[in-house]
Amino acid sequence: MAESASGTLVLERVNTPPAQTWNHLRANDITLTVPVVSRKGDVYFALPRLFESIECGMGGAVTDWIESQASDARYVEVRAGEKREEPIIAESDTGIMVRAGAEATIVVCAPTGGPAQGTTAALVRIIAERGAQVHVLEFVCGDTEQHLESVGIVAGEDARVDVRQFFLGAGTTAAGLAVALDGNRARLDLSCRYLARDNDVLDINHVIRQRGRNTRCDVHESGVLDGHARKALRATIDLVHGSSGSEGAELENVLVLSDDVTNKTMPVILCDEDDVAGNHGASIGSVAPEQIQYLQDRGLTLEEAEQLYVRALFDEALICAPTSETRKAVLARATEILGSETASDLVEGLDLAEKSGPFATTEV
Repeated sequence: MAESASGTLVLERVNTPPAQTWNHLRANDITLTVPVVSRKGDVYFALPRLFESIECGMGGAVTDWIESQASDARYVEVRAGEKREEPIIAESDTGIMVRAGAEATIVVCAPTGGPAQGTTAALVRIIAERGAQVHVLEFVCGDTEQHLESVGIVAGEDARVDVRQFFLGAGTTAAGLAVALDGNRARLDLSCRYLARDNDVLDINHVIRQRGRNTRCDVHESGVLDGHARKALRATIDLVHGSSGSEGAELENVLVLSDDVTNKTMPVILCDEDDVAGNHGASIGSVAPEQIQYLQDRGLTLEEAEQLYVRALFDEALICAPTSETRKAVLARATEILGSETASDLVEGLDLAEKSGPFATTEV
């Protein structure tokens, strides 16, 4: 981490996985230049010390930078046994404690409001105590030149955590998620959906450490790459010593719509325990010619056929968006990419979708 005289900071080699591999491909990290604003004299509320020990996906350098730049920190506690209906909106530096047996939905949405907003960032740390249920939704929808998002979650005994990520933004997006399944029988379900096009840069780091006995994690990543986009995804499942009976699975599917994209996929299983099971893999390719032919025979052009896959991504993001603000952000990005007519069709389809459960949507 090096500071320059121009009011910027170079975060060197951040978003790194636990195990460094494929050095010759330069796929182990990303270096970012971020602004620095002096906050001398500000009165700053810090989170409880308990949150300092939580590992976050982008690493300590990004955590330190966001803490130094945030105007304040926010602490939210969900009481034991409470089922919180209203989503918790996580901002630049947020710590959330979900007590034993409680349930909460947490939304992280990159700021929107105009083109070329510069650099934005979010740091979110979550503790899910015994038997808690936590639903996390992340949305990056494309109004900033550069967005950093670092999330850390600790899950206790019998806790259930599900995370849904939608990275739909333009410019540079760097996102890291670290989840520690510390308690016995803790479980993580992670779904990551992404779109990178034109000259977008997308850098994702997923780290799941299974420390408790009989823990489970199920990770699915899928996305669409087009234009000259550059994307790297590092997915690490770490079966730590003592995690007997645990199982971890990770799979990524990448759809490539251009010959000029750069895709780097690094699935890794680390294992220091005998009685465990780990699986990982990746599928990378373009739309099958017979599928394209089938759609063209029904009146679609090649571009229209390929855009069906992009539309499906936005359709899912809209269905999962739990607040009017997140739905507006997703819809604005869909309008920019797919056009106003298709975006209107998405809204009409959403009106017919089921609006119940932890990811219930609200009217825009």
